[in-house]
Amino acid sequence: MKKTKNLITSIKNKYGMRSIQLISSVSFTLIAVAGMMIMGIALYSQFSARAMRSAVENDKQVIEQVGWNLNTYIRNMMSISDSFYYSVIKKTDLYEDSIIKEMDLLYEANKDNLISIACITEDGALIGASPVAGRKEGVDFRKQSWFKEAQGKIENTHFSTPHVQNMFENSNYRYYWVVSLSRSVELTKRGNIQKGVLLIDMNYSAIEQMFARVNEKSRGYVYLTDRNGEIIYHPRQKAIYAGLYQENNRRAAQYEDGDHLETFAGQERSVVVKTVGYTGWKVISVTPTSQLALSMSQTRMFTLIVLTLMIFLVLAGNMYIAYAVTDPLRRLDESVRKLEEGNYDEDNIYIGGSYEIRHLGRTIDSMVKQMRKLMDDMVREQRDKRRSELDALQSQINPHFLYNTLDSVIWMVEAERYKDAITMVTSLATLFRISLSKGANIITIRDEFTHAENYLKIQKVRYKNKFTSTIEIDPAIEECCTIKLIIQPLLENAIYYGTMDEDSEITLKGYEKDGDICIEVTDNGLGMTQETLDSLLKEKGRTRGKGSGIGLWNVDQRIRLYFKGDYGLQIESEPDEGTTVRIRLPKILYEDYKKGGQLS
Repeated sequence: MKKTKNLITSIKNKYGMRSIQLISSVSFTLIAVAGMMIMGIALYSQFSARAMRSAVENDKQVIEQVGWNLNTYIRNMMSISDSFYYSVIKKTDLYEDSIIKEMDLLYEANKDNLISIACITEDGALIGASPVAGRKEGVDFRKQSWFKEAQGKIENTHFSTPHVQNMFENSNYRYYWVVSLSRSVELTKRGNIQKGVLLIDMNYSAIEQMFARVNEKSRGYVYLTDRNGEIIYHPRQKAIYAGLYQENNRRAAQYEDGDHLETFAGQERSVVVKTVGYTGWKVISVTPTSQLALSMSQTRMFTLIVLTLMIFLVLAGNMYIAYAVTDPLRRLDESVRKLEEGNYDEDNIYIGGSYEIRHLGRTIDSMVKQMRKLMDDMVREQRDKRRSELDALQSQINPHFLYNTLDSVIWMVEAERYKDAITMVTSLATLFRISLSKGANIITIRDEFTHAENYLKIQKVRYKNKFTSTIEIDPAIEECCTIKLIIQPLLENAIYYGTMDEDSEITLKGYEKDGDICIEVTDNGLGMTQETLDSLLKEKGRTRGKGSGIGLWNVDQRIRLYFKGDYGLQIESEPDEGTTVRIRLPKILYEDYKKGGQLS
């Protein structure tokens, strides 16, 4: 008792300031629930009976529509058969003319609804067929049920049950489910009349789709039988054939058109039957009576759901008011907290709620955009400054290299080695042309290798063929992008520190690996210790002595500046074994880059 009083006191203290809101909420809920119960009791007595009648009438309308559609489809097929028989077969002497052309035209005009057309003599000979090639070996048309039915009912058109038509040779080796329409016809040959059979295979999928659309919206299901109760279409046809499901089709086909009540497999069902003209087919709708009217337990459940929903709406309304007032402030506070954490992404500031909160959000958003612009400008300025520094180092060609090259050219001319001098000057010109590249920093790998090849030619002359060189490049990467003048510094280092005797060899390779491009410069010189390797790419401008002035660090930094990702230089070396410097670049076609592609 004491605990109950304490609980009541606690509730009063907690909601004392909201007593009017609490009373109004409870009163509204009680009134709404009471009204719903009175309306439910008043309407339920009439609802079940009317629901039953309405459902049966709806099923009748559905059956009428399906019957009309099916009747129209069948009449169209019969019209095709009549047209071909009276307009083509009756007017053609088969000894003088052929009906194949007209048969092909008829098929093309109605191929959405037809699978094949064929004409057979009474002794089983195939006169013509479209679009199939001919009769399969071993097939006897006279033994087919549609052939026998047509000959047995000379004045009537016969419709078969669904079957796979596999009597004809088919160029695409596909066989379809069909309903065969067959009739006895009179064939003229040399003026003599003989009996034959005209076969039109209707596309079964058209009937299947017609009923499938109806069954998608039906509470029960609709199926189709012939006049004897043989199933033509059923939504559970496969299960019936497999013995997993049973249907009362034989008995239902005997019902007169209209609605009936039956009990089958322990279930009471409402059955509506409609007979299709010409064929005697039966369109049958089956709906369990449990689906036609709500039971008392369902009604009680419905009432409980409505009451629960009403209470929920009242409580939700009260909660929404508080939420509508405080949520904009909470979301704006979250935005400011993200700013405190350093998140300056676009559209990060919440703008919503009342006018005052929206104005505050816009003010903060404007301030953040200004901060973001200032930060972007600073980052861009530092990036451009860094790129300018690296490009300035790139543009420095060692004056000693140029002086020594020209000195070698003068010596060759004085020695009357004009051909060698021309080769030297040509290589130097090509070297400078690619070095300039019309101010472009991105060139093709082919041009970069050409630059390296000319550089090696010049150095071989200067060093009097003290070393040999080998250049290997995969043709598949020649038109890909690279930064210019990144191989020359590697070759310089290889020449200065890898050409110690007459057996010195420098190898330049270019190939694709794991979707990236690798360029390797290998020498068989003295090599380096691990300590030296670890320091080469860590200090700006550090080289191993007299080099290009650009240095391995500069090459690595330039690559990392232009290409985002794990790209740059990798160095492998062993003392007295030689050194391999590997450049790793992304595979980007130069043509795509020129069209505005990205390097990252």
